[in-house]
Amino acid sequence: MTEILTKRDFESDQEPRWCPGCGDFAILAQIKRLLPELGIPKEKMVFVSGIGCSSRFPYYLNTYGFHGIHGRAPAIATGIKLANPDLKVFIVTGDGDGLSIGGNHLIHLCRRNIDVTVLLFNNRIYGLTKGQYSPTSEKGKITKSSPYGSIENPFNPILMALSAGATFVARSIDREQKHLYEILKRAAEHKGTSFVEIYQNCNIFNDGAFESLTDPDKVLYMENDSNYIFGVNREKVINFNTTGIEIKEFDKELTSTYPVHNESNANPSFETQLAIMSDMPNLPTPVGIFRDHAKDVYDELFYKQMDIDIEKRGKGKLDELLNSGDTWIVENKSGKNQ
Repeated sequence: MTEILTKRDFESDQEPRWCPGCGDFAILAQIKRLLPELGIPKEKMVFVSGIGCSSRFPYYLNTYGFHGIHGRAPAIATGIKLANPDLKVFIVTGDGDGLSIGGNHLIHLCRRNIDVTVLLFNNRIYGLTKGQYSPTSEKGKITKSSPYGSIENPFNPILMALSAGATFVARSIDREQKHLYEILKRAAEHKGTSFVEIYQNCNIFNDGAFESLTDPDKVLYMENDSNYIFGVNREKVINFNTTGIEIKEFDKELTSTYPVHNESNANPSFETQLAIMSDMPNLPTPVGIFRDHAKDVYDELFYKQMDIDIEKRGKGKLDELLNSGDTWIVENKSGKNQ
């Protein structure tokens, strides 16, 4: 008989240690709500993290967890998934941890389409190390490490994930609890690399970074098989044309002429344009699912390749492998073998 799990079953004995009001609490609450719904035993789940405020996540969940070193969560998670493909593996990282020192690992995780779920908390600041600008901080950002304003262009996490080949790419916001839960559920159920950027408020070092998205004119909630409609009264629509992106007044009579959002068969050109909208102050920021594609996953291809080779050549023996090819003996000064 399958054990019925509840939210409490996934609560660890550790008290979350984040600053009061931190957006991480909201994300943790929705993850605890989600995990029992997946129908996966606790011992079949692993949360892997790197370094940062978000990376305390494994301590607060009653599952297996691995608190790795800075930026290496994707590499660790890859090893775990390949060693035991039956596990459900989550990666929890931040804009600093995942996009700076961990950027290269994250790119290749997406490229390989390994069956893991990546949750990237983006607060546009280094919170744990007390307020330096991060790879996603806006240009001109004044921080402890950029007293005259950052001169760097910010990283676009969604564009990176799409370009690198992640098969599920989405964005949500910590305070939008219903939306966040739905996105996390879709991501967890996806087979392949699922990447979710979560706009998360750091109320100590970057409070209000996403406050503008409380304005309906500034945010576009994408819905599958629907036009890109937004605004206080849903009176505006996004249109793509040969000159770029434009905002038009929504006319029901012209519905069929407007572009339609398609998660599973998205036009790469639309995906790119949607991704860069968050970098354009005159356009609303898209929130929702950018891509949901079905594609062969790396871990299954890896084991299929191994099975074919074993069938041809047999399992082999470790001693024979270690003593095959060129070998040599190292002797110490006494002439004894080492």
